Amino acid sequence: MTPLGEGADAPRSGFERIAGALTCRGVSLEEAAGEFGTPLYLYDAEGVAERVRRFQVTFREISFLPAYSVKANGSLAILNRIAALGAGADIVSQGELERALRAGFPPERIVFAGVGKGEEEMVAGLRAGIYAFHVESAGELDLLSRVARDEGRVAPVGLRVNPDVESPTPHAYTRTGHAASKFGIPVEEAEALYVERRNDPHLEFLGIDAHIGSQIMETEPYLRAFHVVLGMLDRLREGGIDLAYLDLGGGFGVGYDGEEGLDLEDLAREIVPPIRERGLQLILEPGRAVVGESGVLLTRVRYLKRAGVKTFVITDAGMTELIRPSHYEGFHRILPVRETEGAPRVIADVVGPICESGDFLARDREMSLPQPGELLAVKTAGAYGFTMASNYNARPRPAEVMVEGGEVHLIRRRETLDDLMRGEEIPHPREAPGPLKPSECP
Repeated sequence: MTPLGEGADAPRSGFERIAGALTCRGVSLEEAAGEFGTPLYLYDAEGVAERVRRFQVTFREISFLPAYSVKANGSLAILNRIAALGAGADIVSQGELERALRAGFPPERIVFAGVGKGEEEMVAGLRAGIYAFHVESAGELDLLSRVARDEGRVAPVGLRVNPDVESPTPHAYTRTGHAASKFGIPVEEAEALYVERRNDPHLEFLGIDAHIGSQIMETEPYLRAFHVVLGMLDRLREGGIDLAYLDLGGGFGVGYDGEEGLDLEDLAREIVPPIRERGLQLILEPGRAVVGESGVLLTRVRYLKRAGVKTFVITDAGMTELIRPSHYEGFHRILPVRETEGAPRVIADVVGPICESGDFLARDREMSLPQPGELLAVKTAGAYGFTMASNYNARPRPAEVMVEGGEVHLIRRRETLDDLMRGEEIPHPREAPGPLKPSECP
């Protein structure tokens, strides 16, 4: 057994240049784009597996469940590969529950989070037999108890605690552990709920949950939250409420610009011993840390445009395919798929075709000036890319492919125009009026 804290080797990038052209595990990105068109999401299945195994190896000395955050990337093919590795799933809706089940996650490895779960979602989770609901308010706990009673079941529960930890995330929208956040229950209130509802015959308290944000690169905020929750768990045990697991959430940062992500081994060195001493199970909810660096968005340059001092590189992908730059001020490296010798270096905005000023993939980015028709790769796009894509401007969502075993597999076909209008109806269709006659003009 290797010493505590020495986890699996850090996964290497699956995207490398061969003869000047970007590949994924030796598979040509140019050929994939040629076959499946652009915009195109392409995922490295081996990279996803390496990152799941890194979590499993790093925390192998304790009872550990990596509950993959489905919202990061909900592709059935990706979920299936993660489930096959023995991981669990962290879900936030009935749709994600159905996706997880269809992809092969056993229900006993699924935890159901989310601040606004409805009655139908609770019924679905109970009937599926999930591991636990992570409850975020007293009102939600009341409803879950009633639903469980009506279903003739006992609901497994962990309360999500708000530890009031301000985490240094890149954007205010991704901080979820401070007192002003909508997420979680304040510590004192949560402790009181455990005590007050301990004898509810329709609730079984199994654990405790916390989540402080996303894209966190330092271990210190996790440790502060951990000790808050651990202290609460110890006090509850002293009062006779013996919880079985501690869920420290997710949000583990990755390198969007080539930097190292969160040091998992450093985190393990600090939290594993207290978990082991108490005989607890540890649950973590990695999402971006599993899939973020394992995906790219391929997009083709349509036009170059110069307006005053600005240079615009106009591509066929925009905020409808990848909203992170616009919504979160997210940074993604953008590289030419094939390097062109002698291309001038410019400062440019990489923008899409969407009718919005906020439609951009990069602003004021120094880059080699590509030409119309050239292919670009938007790196670290495996998380919160397709899953946040939209049909705004009536644009079909792109295809998704997965590289596995030296082959490219289509895992979601490109949407069609008919897909955009599926489910819509026009009641009592009317013909458009013809042109006005001169005598009818006002």
